[in-house]
Amino acid sequence: MKYMMTYDLMESARNTNQWLGATAHAFASYPMMSWGANPAMDWLKAWGEVTERTFARMVVKPDWNIPPIAGEKGKDYPVVVETVVERPFGDLIHFTMPGRKPSKRRVLLVAPMSGHYATLLRKTVTSLLPDCDVFVTDWHNARDIPVSAGKFDIEDYTLYLVDFMRELGSDIHVIAVCQPVPLALAATAYLAEEDPTAQPRSLTLIGGPVDPEANHTEVTDFGRSVTMGQLEETMIQRVGFKYAGVGRMVYPGLLQLASFISMNGETHANAFRDEIIRVAKGEASEHDRHNDFYDEYLAVMDMTAEFYLSTVERIFKGREIARNDFVVAGHKVDMSKITTVAVKIVEGENDDISAPGQCLAALGLLTNLPDAKKASHVEPGAGHYGIFAGRSWRNNIRPLVLDFIDANSEASPAAASAKVVALK
Repeated sequence: MKYMMTYDLMESARNTNQWLGATAHAFASYPMMSWGANPAMDWLKAWGEVTERTFARMVVKPDWNIPPIAGEKGKDYPVVVETVVERPFGDLIHFTMPGRKPSKRRVLLVAPMSGHYATLLRKTVTSLLPDCDVFVTDWHNARDIPVSAGKFDIEDYTLYLVDFMRELGSDIHVIAVCQPVPLALAATAYLAEEDPTAQPRSLTLIGGPVDPEANHTEVTDFGRSVTMGQLEETMIQRVGFKYAGVGRMVYPGLLQLASFISMNGETHANAFRDEIIRVAKGEASEHDRHNDFYDEYLAVMDMTAEFYLSTVERIFKGREIARNDFVVAGHKVDMSKITTVAVKIVEGENDDISAPGQCLAALGLLTNLPDAKKASHVEPGAGHYGIFAGRSWRNNIRPLVLDFIDANSEASPAAASAKVVALK
């Protein structure tokens, strides 16, 4: 399937469905159709409206749309997004609030590169802003990156994190969510050897596959059941002529979306059926629960073929992080070199993407980190999304993370000593 033709065919199918929805909506909205009661036209209009919106949002990067943050004495501060570091495959962005006193808590939120944009963490960012100065890794859609920019695999991702941490300084607290958890751990270990003074104060790892074999899920079973050749043949395509990344080998966002939906096909089908019914009855709204969720869920991005394939081969199949055998740019990363960075693990009891135990495996790799610097939490009844953006995050996990950050805000004696040596 590694052809531009198949990539363009998928885009054509998406375009066609969007056009069908728009056409149905326009036809059923024609004034003459309202002369008499005709429930069929109401249903056609509702189907068209939902269908058009569904397929249109698949190729548009959502805006952050962070609401103003309340400050002291009831004053609201508007949120401005600024780019701190600009790179071909992803930027380091900063959420600033002009006029507000800078927060002492500086947080780097590491967003996943797993099909969705960093805006998937919008609610996480919004919940942290009242109490933290927040930076986020904002990954780019591979279809928009020219082939001349080169490759981007898990080693490059790790080195991006290393550079971002260096840019922000040692008083930063890193929170990694889902896919980048093992790579954030590796980046910290890399700094522990190469540049100890640039290590973060703390590292919070939320629901990520440090050791996928620790507790099997449908995701890990899929990774074990297919060969790399099968994945490359069935999942990888070349970007079509419409985009700047023409010719780049990618795992297309539309193909990823098909995989996401197939995992819970009946749930999604029922959700869209119910939304069409609500629209037909006039009970839906622009920002109802369905639209708020699917505006983000359906907005997908292509990831480079080498990133996807190296993730499956080295993280899931080879378990290089779990075996402490990960190599970055020819340098073997040793997790035991992390001795001063406090590490907290957060997992969801009902997480079906990264099941409990997969992320906890990180603590077993930190053999030289004092137990006092280690912490873990399993949120009862929480699924994958809930542990970083849902009710469980807001009510239970977020306060624990902030307490953990506060408890580890001062530089450890070892880190302070390393900084003195470096200055000499």
